[in-house]
Amino acid sequence: MKKRYITLMLTAGLALSMMGCGAKSEPAPQATTETSEAAQEASQEAASEASQDAPAQADGAESTESGSVMTHADFIAADVDSEVTVETYVQAKQGWWENNGVGNATFYTQAEDGAYFIYNMPCSQEEYDKLEQGTKIKVTGYKSEWSGEVEIIDATFDIVEGNYVADAFDVTSMLSDSALIDHQNEFVSFKGMTIEASKDAEGKEAAFLYNYDGSGSEGDDLYFNASVDGNTYTFTIESYLCGKDTDVYKAVQNLKVGDTVDMEGFLYWYEGANPHITSVSVK
Repeated sequence: MKKRYITLMLTAGLALSMMGCGAKSEPAPQATTETSEAAQEASQEAASEASQDAPAQADGAESTESGSVMTHADFIAADVDSEVTVETYVQAKQGWWENNGVGNATFYTQAEDGAYFIYNMPCSQEEYDKLEQGTKIKVTGYKSEWSGEVEIIDATFDIVEGNYVADAFDVTSMLSDSALIDHQNEFVSFKGMTIEASKDAEGKEAAFLYNYDGSGSEGDDLYFNASVDGNTYTFTIESYLCGKDTDVYKAVQNLKVGDTVDMEGFLYWYEGANPHITSVSVK
């Protein structure tokens, strides 16, 4: 099974909560009563008048029934474990892999009104290859939350017509603001940040660590600290998204404490902001 993401605040034993099943009650038996012909006519007339007085639904109005496409605001308002359907655009994807013969991958996606993290969505290798950056997909799954990260799990999808690639939204000034979470999973940027020292497994200072505690080696996730306005934050190179042969992985390996950097990535969440960085440039 693929790893889940961890930071310096790692807590053992975390797991996805089980999805609850709502009980369905049987419909009550219909009562049978004898009515007079006059009563039936009066009832029909009243129904006809009510139908004429009722406002007509506008063409193309969205249904709120199960399976209808939700806005991002609808998705945020939905209960955890409830079924959700969204239309969104692939921005990036982690590596494809098989679990018990079923292919799947994790996707970073975004629409014009918000972003969605789709965890371990089943797809064939052929389907995975088609899901390039900008591809529009209709996704139905279940809303889930893991240590603060809101995501869609157990999803199915269809490719639909449309294309959109999000520009990075600068959140540098929002890093210490509670409103930062409103941009969870979006493609974002961080400007003019200073690389701060981390402590490796031996207690020595380093510009980055393999794994959150320095216990890993090349090919594992990279963790590094950067500061702005007197506050220090932790950033991650998620190796399933950007492996050891990517430019960003190599760029972080070459960082030095004190470097000033601009960065872009996806605002993943784990007990707080845990951005998955996709590009780093030293100024």
